[in-house]
Amino acid sequence: MRTAIAGALMTSVIALSLTACTTDERRTAGYGVGGAAVGALAGGAIGGNARGALTGAAIGAAAGTLVGVAQTRNGVQYCRYRDHNGRFFEARCR
Repeated sequence: MRTAIAGALMTSVIALSLTACTTDERRTAGYGVGGAAVGALAGGAIGGNARGALTGAAIGAAAGTLVGVAQTRNGVQYCRYRDHNGRFFEARCR
């Protein structure tokens, strides 16, 4: 079962990395893949079967993608930085 989950995750990583064209799209796809991985692990651990892992992966991918999309404002990616005084601020990603 673990090899099937690992194979599915690797396939999704490769597929999503090929479909994402811009930096923002790649970052959003990365959040989706990360969410799918965490969801698959949690779903497999809770459900104890492949169906739970697939359900967790689907929910995690959706949540991860929403987090990735939420980090852009008007199509501009913002990141958190720390200045020389230790204060945090948000600005366009470099």
